[in-house]
Order: sequence, then structure tokens, then C-alpha cells
Amino acid sequence: MSDSEFFPLLNEVSRFPKAGNADWLRIGNENWSDTLLVNPEYGKFAEAFPAHPKGRRLLDALFGNSPYLSHCLLSDPAFFKTLAETGTDAALAFIYAELDAAITPDSDTAQIMRLLRIAKQRIALITAVADITGIWPLGTITRTLSDFAAKAVDISAAHLLLQAHRKGDIVLPHPDDPTRDSGLIILGMGKLGAYELNYSSDIDLIVLFDSRKVTYTGRKFMDDCFIRLTRDLVKIMQERTANGYVFRTDLRLRPDPGATPIALPLGAARAYYESQGQNWERAAMIKARPIAGDIEAGLEFKEFLRPFVWRKFLDFAAIADIQSIKSQIHAHKGFGKISLEGHNIKIGRGGIREIEFFCQTQQLIEGGRNPTLRNPSTLQTLSDLVEAQKVKPEVRDDLVKAYEYLRTLEHRLQMIHDNQTQLLPEAAEDFAQLGVFMGHADPEAFRLELKLTLETVQAHYDALFAFEEEPDRKAGRLVFTGAENDPETLKSLENLGYTNVDNISQIVRQWHHGRYRATRTERAQQLLTALMPTLLERLGDTADPDAAFMRFDAFLKKLPAGIQLFSLFTAHPSLLKLLAKIMGMAPGLANRLANNPRLLDGVLSPDFMGPLRDRDELVADLDLMLGTARDFQDVLEISRRWVNDIKFRIGVQILHNIDHGTGLGGTVAAGPALTMLAEVTLSRILPAVVADLGEKHGTVPGGEFAILGAGKLGSREMTPGSDMDLIFLFRTPEQDMMSDGPKPIPAGLYYTRLSQRVINALSALTGEGYLYEVDMRLRPHGKAGPIAMTPDAFQKYYEEEAWTWEHMALTRARPVAGDLSLQQEAERMIRHILTLPRDGETIAANLYDMRDRLQKQHADKSFWAIKHHRGGIMDLDFIVQYLKLIHGKDHPEILDTNTHASLMAMKAAGIVPADSLDQLYQSMRFYINLQGLTRLSLSKGVIADTAPDAFKEVLAEAGEVENFEALTIRLQEVQALVDRVFSQLVPKPQTDLPD
Repeated sequence: MSDSEFFPLLNEVSRFPKAGNADWLRIGNENWSDTLLVNPEYGKFAEAFPAHPKGRRLLDALFGNSPYLSHCLLSDPAFFKTLAETGTDAALAFIYAELDAAITPDSDTAQIMRLLRIAKQRIALITAVADITGIWPLGTITRTLSDFAAKAVDISAAHLLLQAHRKGDIVLPHPDDPTRDSGLIILGMGKLGAYELNYSSDIDLIVLFDSRKVTYTGRKFMDDCFIRLTRDLVKIMQERTANGYVFRTDLRLRPDPGATPIALPLGAARAYYESQGQNWERAAMIKARPIAGDIEAGLEFKEFLRPFVWRKFLDFAAIADIQSIKSQIHAHKGFGKISLEGHNIKIGRGGIREIEFFCQTQQLIEGGRNPTLRNPSTLQTLSDLVEAQKVKPEVRDDLVKAYEYLRTLEHRLQMIHDNQTQLLPEAAEDFAQLGVFMGHADPEAFRLELKLTLETVQAHYDALFAFEEEPDRKAGRLVFTGAENDPETLKSLENLGYTNVDNISQIVRQWHHGRYRATRTERAQQLLTALMPTLLERLGDTADPDAAFMRFDAFLKKLPAGIQLFSLFTAHPSLLKLLAKIMGMAPGLANRLANNPRLLDGVLSPDFMGPLRDRDELVADLDLMLGTARDFQDVLEISRRWVNDIKFRIGVQILHNIDHGTGLGGTVAAGPALTMLAEVTLSRILPAVVADLGEKHGTVPGGEFAILGAGKLGSREMTPGSDMDLIFLFRTPEQDMMSDGPKPIPAGLYYTRLSQRVINALSALTGEGYLYEVDMRLRPHGKAGPIAMTPDAFQKYYEEEAWTWEHMALTRARPVAGDLSLQQEAERMIRHILTLPRDGETIAANLYDMRDRLQKQHADKSFWAIKHHRGGIMDLDFIVQYLKLIHGKDHPEILDTNTHASLMAMKAAGIVPADSLDQLYQSMRFYINLQGLTRLSLSKGVIADTAPDAFKEVLAEAGEVENFEALTIRLQEVQALVDRVFSQLVPKPQTDLPD
């Protein structure tokens, strides 16, 4: 008898790859000798098999190319001997016969796990041998892997169902055949469902249970029982033991995997696919098939899905959605070039996924009307498309050849170490070694064939999905279908400026799953899909793309519906650009928009970007709103809603003005409007607080109350985020008066409580946010002073006790609310104080001392600290305030609280050179625009060199220079200029002040 008759396997062999790694080959041969030759049971076989020329070449191919296959062979020599002596078909039958004989549903779990792992290793060896030697074609190899996966899952399901039956959780109709009529449906998805499983693939499953068929008798809930059963199934499949694992198991293709349990009631699944199923899920269901459990119930569910998957008539929106998916996936010019080293042959350009998508998109569009295009097999679908005259025969032939080549290459990659990988090696030595495993002795020949294959697929794919290039599109491939992140998409997101790309990709998939109300309908999902590249580009162009994206997600999460908004974005791209700018540049505005999405409707109104109405109209509008208030709490909520809506409008105008370079600059132009808004608010909050306090304490007969605004409120230069610097005054006709309410209190206490309530009414946080933070540190005696005081006490303090810095601060104080006569007295009193004779040298000395102290306190801050840095906003304010104090007596016209108006009056009065005043005004304008933008954009309002590039660009626009580098130079020039003017206009004292 010849050697070939001893080893029928070798008669089947048609090719042998050479050994690619000499070290692996040496180790394999040594282990063969150590393991088999010394064993009497295998000794004769161990000598005879390598003595056969084909036997030697087969061992070289296994040992010299794959440590994993070497392990499979050497750890189970009995099976390899069986394989060699019976051939592939008989050996495969042997595996199943052993499983059927050794395992029943009643078997021990550990025993089942051990036997399935041994069988899987044997399947791995037999399919690898059949693959690399050409015994089986690709279809037989993938079918064998798929059949074993289904068998393993079914064995495990039967065992677990019987366990649940015996524990008393369920009652099986056929305990001797546990899966029959059990109501447990296990669908194989993807390559498993299409009999196309790859060598080291995981298996995609959807687990359902039919509550109408299951008789549940457990103590908790039916859902808990099947969730536990599914967890145990996954454990049996993928837990690594001494015998390895069976299959890694993925359950993420179920409906909305981030929000649903791993086992779903059949009714919930039906409802999902009827109402929320997406086009990519239709594509996934093309390959779905019941592989285990209640097969009949699974087939019924597959039939239920038929109208969902195969739509007879596609409306325009559905076709547009498929087109938009193509647009997302399409690589824009210059993106996705094929580079062999490290290339992903599954999802990279020209890879397996492109062939599959080539088939599935055409099946989705045509399969509803043509049942011949519903085959789950990729290769069969290519032929069916030719028969349907949708694809030319030569295109089919190219793609069939490429598919078989790439799937074979995928198997070789995975056989080496049993890794679930599709990445080509990056090292030249490893790349050449893979070429040897593929049958190429010449590495360049391997590279050429591989590159040609990938380019052929890429060309046919792009020809099918060609669309008009968007000239300004920066996004590359963007794919958010399925349950896992697409690596090329993550790279695209990184190129757009995002950092936490895994999280962003996951959130976008949640949008597509209809997790939010705004994305729940099919039409909303279609519109959002089409918008996705533009949306991500716009958000990526902002100061902090990740933060902008998360703010948009918060906004989207609170939208009651999405179709109208997404349609608006489609019709008005500028609105999407503006929204992205809000999300990326203005956290406060973004939060306001997230809490009140209806604000976006107003952006489209013709007057939204125009100036606010005049004061009287604003008062009338707020009075109309407050007229619906039922109590004081309503007053607080309504006033907050009204103010914050207008603040939103002004904030958007600032961003718009910066972007379009209009007017005085974003923030300078907004100062008067923001100040008027604050004044109107105070004028209506104060009477409401008085009325609320009066319910308990009444009023003080003849008493008067007034509020002074200081700081930016006083100077009418408020910026986004400005607080209110307030000072409270009161006076009564007589001393020791009492209020006249149900609970009378002394007048002093009454006005103290009134002041405290005003502060609280402005700054308390409610469901609508707060109005303004209130700062009382500029009142006489600062934190230690009374919260409200009489005019006499106020005047006496400034005439006898106040420090120079307090007089400087008073130059920006003015009455803003309260009783008119007291306001007028306060205005006269302030003017009197500011026009008192002053010693210029003492004031200058105090100013220098204060400036030095503050600059020492902020010495560690960079020149981007535009308020406190030498020559910054603080120095500029000091200059103007010093000049007011020194020249106010002779030129009271310069005492306007507004910096710009005061500077213009000083210029007219000839107090200082006109060029210096112009420089100060331009510097102030420059600073306020930068400060306003940073307070809109940054939580701490501090600029840094490490700021994102997009923010730097907008900052440069606000500073009216070309780029950030020019802004850096400009800022330091302005600081030097202000510092120089400070030295010129504020003479340094000859002697230091006494301590």
C-alpha cells in the first residue's frame, strides 16, 4: 500500500505555501519530534507522515507560518492523525459525531464548555488545512465555520433552557427537545447569518423571546430569566479556559443596544422595527437567519421583517437617506488613499466592506420590487445583480475575484495567531512573511497583486457611489451604522479637530438609534444623516470641538421634535453655522439654548440681528409678561426667562458681528444694550420686591429708596457675564420710624431687608437660571459696611473716610432705579463729591501704590490676563478715573460715567493731547471686544496660548487683526501703549507715601 493510501488527506491537496518563518518552522519540527515520535501511539505515524513529500510540505506550511495552527496540531495529535488518515470530509463528520455522542442538553456545563472548545480547535485546524492547501473553496470554508457556530450556540441554548426548566423558571413544552417551541429566538447576523463567517470571527447574535409562547413560573420576571440565560450563553461561548474559547460573541446588533437589555421581548423588537428601524438595520437584516433555539418562531419573525427589509416602494426620503449614507462613507478628494502597510482589508478603501456595501445598497433599493435580489450571500448577489442588469458581468467578475482574494487573505492573517484582525502588517519582514503564506515567494509580486485588488474594488465602489464633490467639504469617511466604531471614521473625526472620538461616534449612533425624541422618527433620522458631515465640520471649526459637540448633544436631547429644525438647517445652512458657533464659542448661550430650544426660531426673524427696541418698548414688553404672574415666584421666573432670552439674542449678535466685522466690534456695540436691559430689569424687579416685602412689613411712610449702579453697569459698558455692582440708599422723613405693615420693623431694618431681597431676586437660581450676580463691595466700608445707608452717611463717608480708589470707583457710579427724587439727590451728591478740590500728587501717589500692589498680586499671570496685566484694562480705567478726579472740579463735563463719552469730553476740553485720548479709546475698544468674547467663550474668561486654533482665529477677528500671531503682537503693543500713556498722564510722585 502506498503512502498516499495511508494518508488520503494528501490526495486532496493541490497547493502548499512555503514556510515564511524559519524560527517557527524549527520550533514546530522540534515539538513534533518531542510530542509524537516519543509516543508509541503516534510514533509510526510521526515518522511516516513527514516522510511523504506532500506530508513534509504540509507540516512546513503549518509550522512555518502559524504558531496557532502548530498549537492546534501538536495539542491534539489524535485528531490530526484522524484528519490525515481519513481526509477532510470524514474528519469533519467525526467532529460532529463525537459532539452528538458526548453532549446532551442534560450534560454538565463545564463538560459542554470543554467539548465545544476542543471541537472548535479541531474545526479551526481542518478548515485551515483545507484553505491553505486548496482542498475546499472559500464557500465551503465559511459554511463550515458558520455551521459549527450555529451548532455550538444551539447546543448551549438547549442546555440552558433545560436548566431553567429544571430550576422552575420556565415550563418547556418538550423537555426532551428543549429548543422546540421554546419561544427563544437566536438570530445569527452578519457573516454568520450569510454562511460567510471568517476564520477568527466573532459571532453577531440577536436574542429574543416570545412571551406568548413561554410559560414563565419563576419568582421575578420573564425578562430576568432570558437575560440571565443570554449571559450564560455568552459565557459558554467566549470565556477563556484551559481549552481556549469557542467564539467571541457580540450582541450589539439588537435594537438600540445602548438602551435595551441583551435579550429582548419579541413584541418590543417588532415595535422597534415597525417604528424606528433604520436603513442600515434593513441592510443588516438581509443576512439575518435563525440559527438556534425555536427555529420556527425565528422564521416567523424573519417573515415579519420582510416588509421592513424589502420595501416595495421607496419614497424620496428613503432613497435620500441611502444616498446620504453613501455620502458619509464616500472619501473626499485626497482622503483614504491605499497604503498597504497597516491597511485594513475589511473596512479600509478597496476592502471587503466596500464589496458588501456595493451589494447591500442595491439590494435595499431594488430588492423590494425584485425578489431575486434578496440573497444574503455576497457572491450570489453579485451574480443576481448581473441577471437584473444592474451590474455589468465584468464588474461582477472583478469583484468576485477580489472578494475571494481578500477573504482568503483575511483568513491567512487570522490563522497566524488566531487574532480577529484585518490589519496588514506594518513591518516589511512581517509583510513579506504574509506574502509567503499567500503563496508568493516574491514580496513585490504579493504587493502588486494586493494593491491591484484593492484599487479595483475602490474603482468600482466609487463609480457606484460617485456624487458631486462638495468643494468645501473637509470631512472624510463618516460611518455611524452598526454597533461598533469605524476606525476610518474615528480618523476623520480626529482630522476635524475632535479628541474623544470614540465617545462622539457612540453618541452619534445613539442619535441614529432614535434614542432622543428629536431623532425618533424615520424622517428626522434621514435628515440628520444628510446633515451629519456638515454638522460635524461646523462643530469641528469651533474653539473646542468636543465641548461644542457635547453642548449640541445636550441641545438635541431636549428638543421635542427634530424634523422642523433639521429641515431649517437644510434650507438655511447659515443657521447651522451660527448654531455651531454658539455651541463652540459661547457655553452660556449654548446652555440657554439647550434649556429653551424655541429661541432658535427667533434667529430667523428679520429683526433678530437688529438693535433692541427702545427703553419704553422694553418696559412695556416686560410689563406685559409680568402681567401674567400669579405670585412673586412667577415674577422671578418670568423676568429671568425674558432677560435671558434677550441676553441670548445679544450674545448671538456679538458672535455675528465679530464674524462679519460690523460696527464698533462685537462687545463694544453690545454694551449699551446689555446695560439698558439691566436697568429695565431693575426698574421692574424693585417694585415687585417692595410689594412682596410689604405683605408682611408694609412700607415706611414717606420713605424713599434708590439703587446706584457702579462698575460696568454704572459706565454703561456691560459685557456678557457682567455682574451688577450696586449701592443702596434710603431716607426717611423722620428718624426712628417704623414700617406700617402687619409686623412693623424699624426703617433701617426695613431697608436692609429690602436691599437683601433685591439682591436675592436678582441672583437667586431658579429653574430659569439667575438674572445677575450682585457685587456689593463698592459700597462705603466695603464688606464691613451697612448694606443700605442714608445719603448723609454716604456723603460723609466719601468726604471724610473714603480711600482714593473708592473715589475712583465713584466716577462710574450713577442712579439706576428707585424713587426719582432720591435718585436726583444721589446724582447731585456724587457730582459734589467728584468736584471737591483734590491734591493731585497725593492721588497719583495712592494710585501708583495701589497699582503696584495689584500687579504684585497678579505677577504670575501672562500678558493674556488683559485686565490685570501692566498696561491692561485696569490701567486704562485708572487713567480715566484719575483724570476725572483731577480735572472734574474745573471740567465737570468730563464726569460722564461712560468711558468713551468721558474721553471725548476730555478731548474737547483739551485736558490731554488728542492723540493720547484717541489711543486710549482704541485700546479700550480693543480690550472690551476681547474681554467680551472670552467671557462668552471661556468658563474662566482667561485666554491662553494653548487655546484651540479655531478660538484663536475668532479671537483675532474680534481684535480686528489677520491671525492669532498678529493678535499677540497687537496685544503687547496696546499694553505698552497704555503703560506709556499712564506714565505720561499720571505723574509719578517724587516721594513715597508714608506707611
